[in-house]
Amino acid sequence: MTQKSLTIQLQEQADYTKPGTTRKSLVKDEQVQFSLVCLTAGTEIPEHVASRNVSVTVIEGRGVLTLEGREITLQPGVFVYMPANTPHALRALENLAFLHT
Repeated sequence: MTQKSLTIQLQEQADYTKPGTTRKSLVKDEQVQFSLVCLTAGTEIPEHVASRNVSVTVIEGRGVLTLEGREITLQPGVFVYMPANTPHALRALENLAFLHT
């Protein structure tokens, strides 16, 4: 997708105009993938696994991530790393935006 440097103000890119989940790909190539994911308040993502290692860095809002039987409070500044095939689920308590890699 991109071969050059990139600077983005993530909060300015947050989009809650559609109910549910909105995903915007920021950078994607053979080595990395960065997406801005926005969930409107009350949106839930059921338990699932990813086939690769992933991380979440919260930009704005609040939510709860269920990971390995624990509930983790998501709020701005929280970083979570999940190895591949780790079951997890997500619930947005408020409009929630995070960087997903």
